[in-house]
Amino acid sequence: MNLSKISVRYSKALFLTSQEKNVLKRVNDDMLLLYNTCLDIEEFNKLLENPIVSSSTKRKIIESVFSGNVHEITLSFLYLILKNNREVFLEDITRVFLDLYRKKMGFVSVLLTTAISIDDDLRKKIIEIINTTYKADVEMTESVNENILGGFKLQIEDKLLDASVSTSLNKLKRELLIK
Repeated sequence: MNLSKISVRYSKALFLTSQEKNVLKRVNDDMLLLYNTCLDIEEFNKLLENPIVSSSTKRKIIESVFSGNVHEITLSFLYLILKNNREVFLEDITRVFLDLYRKKMGFVSVLLTTAISIDDDLRKKIIEIINTTYKADVEMTESVNENILGGFKLQIEDKLLDASVSTSLNKLKRELLIK
C-alpha cells in the first residue's frame, strides 16, 4: 500500500469517527496541533521515524506530551497509529485530515504566486471571483516569487492556472526551437 492510500485511509477513518461522535471541530484542532508539531519540531519526527525507539517508549512520550491537551479520540488514534507502526505517516495523515475538514466546512484552499506583492483591492477581487466560482469560502495564501517575472500562478486545491510570464516565455522558446 502506498503512502497516500495509507494516509487517506487513516484520515478518513478518524474523520468519520469524529463526525459520528460530534467532536469534529475539536479533533480538527488537534490535527492542526499535530501537523504543526510535525512541521516545527524536527526531534518529534526523528523520534517517530526512529525504528530503534520501541513503540511502548513512543507511546509513553506521546502520552506525556499530548494527554490532557488533545481529545481522547485523538489520543486513541495516535496509539492506534503506533500499534500499527504507521507513525511515519503522521504528518501526511494530519494534512489529509485537515483537507477533509476544510472541504466539509466549505473552504477552498488557494495559493497565489506573483512576482510582486498585490494590493488589497486586487486581493479582494480574486477572492470574490473564486468565492463565486467555487461557491465556497476562500483560504488564500500568497507567495512572492520574482522568478515568474510577471503575471501569476493560481493554485486552487489541486488545479493550477499558470499565467506567469516565465511560463509563457518558456512555451514560446520551445515552439521556436521546434520550428
